[in-house]
Amino acid sequence: MSARDYPFSVIRPGDIARPYLPIIIINPDTEKQINVYALIDTGADECAFPGSFASLLGHNLQAGQLKRVSTGNGITVAYSHTIRIIIEEFSTQDVLVDFMPNLNIPLLGVRSFLSNFILTVDYPNKQFSLTLPSK
Repeated sequence: MSARDYPFSVIRPGDIARPYLPIIIINPDTEKQINVYALIDTGADECAFPGSFASLLGHNLQAGQLKRVSTGNGITVAYSHTIRIIIEEFSTQDVLVDFMPNLNIPLLGVRSFLSNFILTVDYPNKQFSLTLPSK
């Protein structure tokens, strides 16, 4: 994948434009998938998705691995489930991500997603780019 530029997007009325990426989330066990816009979050160690996404993907939310996570809003619970994240011709391996009942926006964190890319953010022009590094 060569460098690909993406414009910042406004997802909810009244929000400012932010670096949202259109992705496909797939449950590798059921092949159920959803298309969403997820926020690029360089401050998040892990990817995190709203708890409501779990059932859409065929996961039983509370059957996932329970953990407590620290967020900007304090400590909350998360349930980890295996998924695959796809953008264009790139797909992650099957990765564990956190599904959080109190989260409203899908977040793409460092460990299981952003660490695969060179990320460039251009705030003045409200765009960002992702590039797969040369091997």
